Amino acid sequence: MPRAIYVLAMGIFAMVTSEFVVAGLMPQMADGLDVSVPDIGYLITAFAVAMACGGPFLTIAVLKMPQKSALLVLFAVFLAGNVLAATATSYSVMLVARVITGIASQAFFGVSLALCAQLSPPEQRGRAIAVAMNGLMLGTLLGLPLSTVIGGHLGWRAAFWAITVMTVIAALSTIVGVPALERADGGGDVRREAAALRNPRLWLVLSTSTLIIGATFAAFSYFNPILTEVTGFSEGTVPLLLVAYGAATVVGNNIVGRFADRHTLAVLLCGLVLNTFFLTGFALLAHVSVPAVVFMMGIGLVGVTMNPAMITRVHRVGNAGALVNSVHSSFITLGIIIGSAVGGVGINHFGLRAPVWLGVVMAVAGIATLLPELLRGRSHAAAAPGEVAVSGAIAAPGGTVTPAETVAPASAAASASAAVPTGTPAREMYAAGVTPLGDRC
Repeated sequence: MPRAIYVLAMGIFAMVTSEFVVAGLMPQMADGLDVSVPDIGYLITAFAVAMACGGPFLTIAVLKMPQKSALLVLFAVFLAGNVLAATATSYSVMLVARVITGIASQAFFGVSLALCAQLSPPEQRGRAIAVAMNGLMLGTLLGLPLSTVIGGHLGWRAAFWAITVMTVIAALSTIVGVPALERADGGGDVRREAAALRNPRLWLVLSTSTLIIGATFAAFSYFNPILTEVTGFSEGTVPLLLVAYGAATVVGNNIVGRFADRHTLAVLLCGLVLNTFFLTGFALLAHVSVPAVVFMMGIGLVGVTMNPAMITRVHRVGNAGALVNSVHSSFITLGIIIGSAVGGVGINHFGLRAPVWLGVVMAVAGIATLLPELLRGRSHAAAAPGEVAVSGAIAAPGGTVTPAETVAPASAAASASAAVPTGTPAREMYAAGVTPLGDRC
């Protein structure tokens, strides 16, 4: 695996730590800024909305830059926002700071994942994305507790300064460890990258990601009160359980990364089915400590850990460009907003288990969004027994492609008249934007 992938993970770790830091410092920040705890909660919402709505626009602004330069510009914007947060003397200044950092972090994810795809061969993209996404998992596992401890002992401003130091280290590592690559063919052209967004199938794929992450965060957002008020754990035990949950996400992320390339659709289907089971079990048995912890760990294994498979699927249906990645991240953030916000409304009306049942509903809806692709795969297989259908072409068992008809490109960057030549190896099909059905299932 290229060293640069690990460097990208460092940057993602810093961004994710900043995303979650407010959640761990709400009482201290409320006292320091002379506002209520709910007001501090709105900073989390502002960060998420800024990511979802502003991130793609900042991505467009840096789209024509060399990707390494774009990363450094985004580091600078994020750093400015984080320093502003560390020195904020009023709630309004802090709100502006969180909006700036939210927009910058979303754009950073988009450019990082595009570069990750360019640095790795097509058949290893899932594993490369999993390595980069370890920054997300470790941000949850280590970044949040670490910043909370620092803030608890040295004040909430110290936590933001600690994130500033992390950001500087990640930026310097990027200067040294990330090569200055030319953009991939079609990269940097806003029209060509945005053309993929005209594909209706891509929007269905994006909705799957929203539902996967929304289902998980509907439960995750309220683990703390559920574990203390329903399960009966002490407040001192819950952080340890959340660390264990974070460890489960790291394990699950790396497992998914190993299968995401060749079995993308099967991984997503299995993940959603298992998450439905774990969420249902947690909702039913949250009052019993051992099953509650077991089901909670299960949610960690198969929830946000679907990211490598989700991203791989988006790359194949759309493209691996920064804009598509940023829009995909916006849909993921939308899932977080829906899961946490609607879950909170449910608590007011139906009690603490309501968000978990919301997660079950969203997971089942996610399974439904996979059905068209599953049915399409069955129809292709029925049309050509012993062969694998590929977007109108037939991939023979030996791994070569026999053109059944002209192949419509998966990426808008390809020509609309492109066809797969006879004898094309399966691995080259990925580079052309054509996905063998056998690898998607």
